Amino acid sequence: MRWLFSIAVLSLALSSLRAADTAAVKLADGFQCPVGTDGKGYYKARGMQPNGHLGEDWNGNAGGDTDLGAPVAATAHGVVLFARDFRLGWGNVIIVRHAYMEGAQVAYVDSLYGHLDQILVREGDQVARGQKIGTIGNCHGMYPAHLHFEMRKNLRIGMARSAFPRDYSCYWNPTEFVAAHARLEGGGRVAAVPVNTFVAYNGPADLESALSQAGGGAPAGRAPLTPANPNTAPSANSHLRLRDYKIDPFEDMRKFGY
Repeated sequence: MRWLFSIAVLSLALSSLRAADTAAVKLADGFQCPVGTDGKGYYKARGMQPNGHLGEDWNGNAGGDTDLGAPVAATAHGVVLFARDFRLGWGNVIIVRHAYMEGAQVAYVDSLYGHLDQILVREGDQVARGQKIGTIGNCHGMYPAHLHFEMRKNLRIGMARSAFPRDYSCYWNPTEFVAAHARLEGGGRVAAVPVNTFVAYNGPADLESALSQAGGGAPAGRAPLTPANPNTAPSANSHLRLRDYKIDPFEDMRKFGY
């Protein structure tokens, strides 16, 4: 009986560990543009450029600050991993992690929404495609109002962009990714996504530490369906643990060419 008790304790410990490092989310049934009616009423003022601008800037057709306060929608089903004011060149930022079917495998991708006026979700929240998660902002008056939108292959970047290659090895072209994944199979089924993958980063002063952490290699961004039954969620998901980020008062995207 003692060995049965030991096995039960070990099983419970492993279950707790898995629950702390994964979150159950609905597989994406498709991806969409995060502004307008799938982009209608908006134009892409600035596109993605490897080793330069790593996302897209979306502006309302009327220009200026006419889109200030307009809705920002989740590009797909997912879980919120970051929802904070990162100050200066970033302002209010949301990062959502998504799971989707790529052939016979589950793939993962992070979407980032920057310079927001309002954050309407909290870290750990489950969100649905098209759900209003924030509003377009101007980074506390630093820029004309617009949405900065990124899609990341690398699940470790978080806010430590300077610690990772600034090219297609870590990032997707957002418009191309959304267009190629507008409709997906398996949407609504449940899969487990990894969380707590971001390297610790508190701005440029921590860059050396972030580079050291990033040197360990990034997740491939793919994994088989977990658990075996894709319609079953991991247990104890309510205990989702998220890394505690400090506010960075230093990073200025203009200084780093972002």
